Amino acid sequence: MNNLRPVGIIGTGMYVPEKVLTNADLEKMVETNDEWIVSRTGIRERHIAAPEQATSDLCYEAAVKALASAGMTADQLDLIIIATVTPDTFFPSTACILQDKLGAKQAAAFDLSAACSGFVYGLATARNFISTGMYNNALVIGADCLSRITDYTDRNTCVLFGDGAGAVILGEVPEGRGFQSFDLGAEGAGGSLLKLEAGGSRLPSSTETVEGKKHYIYMNGREVFKFAVRVMNTATADVLKKAGKTKEDIDLFVPHQANIRIIQSAMERLDLSPDKCVINVDRYANTSAASIPLALVEAAEQGRINEGDCVLMVGFGGGLTWGASVLIW
Repeated sequence: MNNLRPVGIIGTGMYVPEKVLTNADLEKMVETNDEWIVSRTGIRERHIAAPEQATSDLCYEAAVKALASAGMTADQLDLIIIATVTPDTFFPSTACILQDKLGAKQAAAFDLSAACSGFVYGLATARNFISTGMYNNALVIGADCLSRITDYTDRNTCVLFGDGAGAVILGEVPEGRGFQSFDLGAEGAGGSLLKLEAGGSRLPSSTETVEGKKHYIYMNGREVFKFAVRVMNTATADVLKKAGKTKEDIDLFVPHQANIRIIQSAMERLDLSPDKCVINVDRYANTSAASIPLALVEAAEQGRINEGDCVLMVGFGGGLTWGASVLIW
């Protein structure tokens, strides 16, 4: 491992659409109320992409900010990875669409699908490309327009999701800094608990699939909740052990923003004070792959991360998947 280059985050950027959908707005659309939503999820509002916006448009805004933060231009990029489950199109990839929009002509580009864990999967993938010397830098984005696949007549799911994009630039950093460990995993047997059933080769789009609402998110909330609480704990323990760290070493905890009760459970297990945890689920809801980078970038922009801090990121999502990472900032 000693001959591998240390890799860390050298630039950050984020973007959320202008339109805000509040719990009060949802009360007018479906049988629900603010107290019910907040008490069970911690969510108060979420951002919704405009009709003319696609995932690549959200990515573009976040990428421009990340490049500026890193002091780079798009033509210096070697690689673009976009983690998303709501690509503009199946192909070309959203990463290729973004490559063209940015003018990043030298960059290889591809999408990655691991649902809400996708950003951490993307970080691990890009880190390996750079640490081995194949590339010098990479743009990694977690982005989703979940409003496009949300059924706003389903009171159990429509309150949960929002849209956004978070971007980071990865590059070589001083020895001792950067990513210390990753823990990625999957439990494919639970795939049916959280899925988008139609639109692929198994069940192509048809009049029947549209009428049957099979192009919307389906989630068994109770079982996904159990999975989330379990893997948040095990993945956190495993990734800390791999990094040679303990929970006492954590300076900032950046969890997937799906549900405040899941986050609080993880905080209690880690014995973390609120000032060491990033929570913005109340303002953005669950943005899938964008969730962790939105929280990370917002914390960085607020000055909550200092040089040398130990940052722990952990998420879970459809697949079922999980991903965790320890980063020295």
